[in-house]
Amino acid sequence: MLVLTHRETNDHVVVNAGRRGTKRKADAVQEEKLAAELKEEKEEVEQSVSGVYGRNAEGVKEALLTVRPELTVDLNPEKPRGKSFEITLVEGEKESILWTGIKKGPPRKLKFPEPAVVVAALEEALEVDL
Repeated sequence: MLVLTHRETNDHVVVNAGRRGTKRKADAVQEEKLAAELKEEKEEVEQSVSGVYGRNAEGVKEALLTVRPELTVDLNPEKPRGKSFEITLVEGEKESILWTGIKKGPPRKLKFPEPAVVVAALEEALEVDL
């Protein structure tokens, strides 16, 4: 799961992709703890631990940070669902899905968004909140 955090507005974006029951890296656990403490704007990406899911999550993360460098990004803050890829904006207690590939495919490539599509969805969601 990828989590972007904006320190000024308490908004979060979450991207989820992955398999349930897989172990998370220590960095993800540490980022999750820091994010819970800060309660800031976040972007979360849930993605499978598979190489394809991870590469796509990193691409989305880079695109989001290019547009909004003030955000904090967390990958898989919780155990990801199997073969899932989602991007969620978290604003305090409120969560809104920016993109989901759960019901998409085959082919498998339909399960992953183009980074530009996610950036546009993030910008639109942040404009609506203002």
